[in-house]
Amino acid sequence: MKKILFISLIVFSSISASSQNWMTDLEASKKLASEENKKIILVFQGSDWCAPCIKLDREIWSTDEFKTYANKKYVMLKADFPRKKKNLLPKTEQENNNKLAERYNSNGHFPFVVVLDKTGKVLGETGYLKISPSDYINHINSFIK
Repeated sequence: MKKILFISLIVFSSISASSQNWMTDLEASKKLASEENKKIILVFQGSDWCAPCIKLDREIWSTDEFKTYANKKYVMLKADFPRKKKNLLPKTEQENNNKLAERYNSNGHFPFVVVLDKTGKVLGETGYLKISPSDYINHINSFIK
């Protein structure tokens, strides 16, 4: 019984350690970024219709290399704009995403990645790039002076 409990604990720890902690609220993200002295990566995506968004998630955000780095350096904030009825967000979350888009993505680009400081000031903008996770990390870090 102890062995099963121990193995379960190891498996659970490794799963939770490798998961990306996406936030959906700007104010909470700024508060956490201030407390942990991190920058914010704000990602505008269409998770169920935007092919480059899906590629960016699969090739960068979901990699262990990026997740490990981001957990140390960034607060990850997601503004999703799904289109399929089964994936629609709660009304308040969608309203928050619309406000984020008005402020940071007025051109409506998808995917659109905005690097912010802890106060919400834009440091740089990018999108999907067909590069490795380490090159993407270097790319977003280039916005930070």
